Amino acid sequence: MKAYLVLDFAVHNLRGFLPYVSAIPAFIEKHGGRYIVRGVEPTVIEGNWSPQRLVILEFPSQDNARAFLDDPEAQGLFAVRHGTTDSKLILVDGCD
Repeated sequence: MKAYLVLDFAVHNLRGFLPYVSAIPAFIEKHGGRYIVRGVEPTVIEGNWSPQRLVILEFPSQDNARAFLDDPEAQGLFAVRHGTTDSKLILVDGCD
């Protein structure tokens, strides 16, 4: 079953964030993932959710998504994202 990582984030240090933007796609691909939505400003239609920017990644399974999140070589990049953005991340299963 496909799995999706949904990231809602606001960048507070663009210069510091750019190395993450450049390098993270290789790790996404390494674990079979692909971008569905890439850093767009969403339009809220209903409710009081106020996402700043969204990224949605699709992986073949939760195992692939978790392997991406746990990849030791990507941890430094995740630290860059944590230090340069305010972010929220969820993992959800897709429908098959």
